[in-house]
Amino acid sequence: MAAVKTQTAKRRTTADRITDELVTDIAAGLLEPGERLDEVSLAQRFGASRTPVREALGRLVARRVLVQGEGNGEGRSVRVASYTRAELSQMFEAMEEMEAICAKLAAQRLTLLTESAILEAIDEMERAAEQGDRQQFLKANEVFHARIYEATQNQYVAEMASTFRYRTGPFRARRYRTRADMLQSIEPHRRLVDIILGKTPAEEGTIIRRQLARDLLVTAD
Repeated sequence: MAAVKTQTAKRRTTADRITDELVTDIAAGLLEPGERLDEVSLAQRFGASRTPVREALGRLVARRVLVQGEGNGEGRSVRVASYTRAELSQMFEAMEEMEAICAKLAAQRLTLLTESAILEAIDEMERAAEQGDRQQFLKANEVFHARIYEATQNQYVAEMASTFRYRTGPFRARRYRTRADMLQSIEPHRRLVDIILGKTPAEEGTIIRRQLARDLLVTAD
């Protein structure tokens, strides 16, 4: 019985790791809309059996980050979700509101620990931008926003905001195609940090916070 429990715990941990890595890849736009993922290839990539891979894929299908593909057995697969222009417009509209709320709550509930995490994340984004490392920049950008969500100290708000980021990641990533694109985005991110850290007057911050939420979500065609 103890052995069975140990194996179950290990399998769950592996599924968590696979879920987290796939979410990061999707949110960072490293996996394209409609891109096919299959259990066999993912099992090889993560050095795991197909059971935790299947569990991780099931979780992401439930979150609608992935959609079920065709086939069964060895041909079973899922794909990164894709959306119409109307659907994306509605998601970005909702996401804009969530981002503004997260910035507001983070500013109100900031601690030394969450402040340090946010500053570390924005510094990593800037380093990646300066080096022209797009993949690292995209991942650092997701970490930056995740740190802001954590600083809200509201798990429901954080979960909703995170879900929107997962689902829109491939589309948001299109705006960061060059080193210049990445460098240009650092300034509005820094301004957002200043608002959260209380370096911007409250009245001005309310207006800027919403504008920044809109600016940081603009996608390239």
